[in-house]
Amino acid sequence: MATEYDLVILGGGTGGYVAAIRASQLGLKVAVVEKGKLGGTCLHAGCIPSKALLRSAEVYATTKKSEEFGVLTSDVTLDFSKVQARKEKITDQLYKGVQHLMKQGKISVYEGLGRILGPSIFSPMPGTISVEMNNGEENEMLIPKNVIIATGSRPRTLPGLEADSEYVMTSDEALAMKELPKSIIIVGGGVIGIEWASMLVDFGLEVTVLEYADRILPTEDKEVSKELQRLMKKKGVKIVTGAKVLPETLEKGEGVTIKAEHKGEQKTFTAEKLLVSVGRQANVEGIGLENTEIQLDRGNIVTNEVYQTKESHIYAIGDVIGGLQLAHVASHEGIVAVEHIANENPMPIDYTLISKCVYSSPEVASVGYTEDEAKEKGFNVKTGKFSFRAIGKALVYGESDGFVKLVVDEDTDDLLGVHMIGPHVTDMISEAGLARVLDATPWEISHTIHPHPTLSEAIGEAALAVYGKAIHS
Repeated sequence: MATEYDLVILGGGTGGYVAAIRASQLGLKVAVVEKGKLGGTCLHAGCIPSKALLRSAEVYATTKKSEEFGVLTSDVTLDFSKVQARKEKITDQLYKGVQHLMKQGKISVYEGLGRILGPSIFSPMPGTISVEMNNGEENEMLIPKNVIIATGSRPRTLPGLEADSEYVMTSDEALAMKELPKSIIIVGGGVIGIEWASMLVDFGLEVTVLEYADRILPTEDKEVSKELQRLMKKKGVKIVTGAKVLPETLEKGEGVTIKAEHKGEQKTFTAEKLLVSVGRQANVEGIGLENTEIQLDRGNIVTNEVYQTKESHIYAIGDVIGGLQLAHVASHEGIVAVEHIANENPMPIDYTLISKCVYSSPEVASVGYTEDEAKEKGFNVKTGKFSFRAIGKALVYGESDGFVKLVVDEDTDDLLGVHMIGPHVTDMISEAGLARVLDATPWEISHTIHPHPTLSEAIGEAALAVYGKAIHS
């Protein structure tokens, strides 16, 4: 049996289900094909579960130092089974919410593996979707006018460091841990690796991070990376940058031992577990791309600015196209693709206006160009920087490390980038994002009266600092 649709979306993750909802709003008959659970990686193996664990780690670490707040406690212990149970409860609640949204939008959901077929009796063009149903029933055939590929990504591994669930893990296996080890080596000091390092050290583990680049978070502003490295080391994380891990030296037994080249010599590192966090790779296998003219570049699907592939009726969004592999990016790429399908003439996304967040402790958030990127693009740069140490609310919270930094074009006074490290900056970055969208100047930001006492005062002070007029520095 074949069913016709205006749009079929391969993948029910954040990008896919948001695209489906927008398509439903625009009156399209839409179906989602998902081989796992609606919500995808973000909901079940990424954003939400990892942030739930990070929150538990934050509470645990704060409780252990509660005497600083005048709260006397004793025998503070961690029940990791309850930590995991809380994570599952949050995930299940959100999962039910996504299922409700599909029903509300009258969106058909097929639970199974979808493959794109080439030209056939169903259509002279590639794009018919054959769904191998999870329940073992006969394949469903879907005949769409348009297709969106939103199959996401999976953790990248290194040859010789494949996950075995006992000694070597990716973030997928780490999220499912029933017990915490006493020590861990994390290969990779990017966003995911640093979030895990922050979480696990707060849970009381001995944590070592081995990063190939010369600094952690190499895509963030250098001053932010330097400050986070200092603060992570202060918390007890051992960070080794410029470290080339040698997978062939991996030994498993009582724990794991591995060597890395560092400053011209081999050094040995030992722990109970090893977590590989070296990025993610697109899920492009087994979905029938070989039956189309769709092109790949370094394993990612190639699209234009409205996410059309070489097959103009087949679109691709999210992690599967590379770029900024972030849930909120995938969602908005999906909206643009759907609105283009519906002839709504959407504006292409300006990726320099997208905020990025790292949910470590302290948090990191940014939007726009780093200072180095701005200089490389030829801007005459000036900056304004303000420390949380002079912000009353930060002192009240007991989290006064970090700063807000503005990167500005000295010739035009245009705001080029904003970079933050400190308490709750992932919630504060949207003000900077709005400022970028509206092309606000630091002068305009400084004339936005920030309520006192709030952490957001640091943004107004940093804006004043661009002109050397910060009040409290």
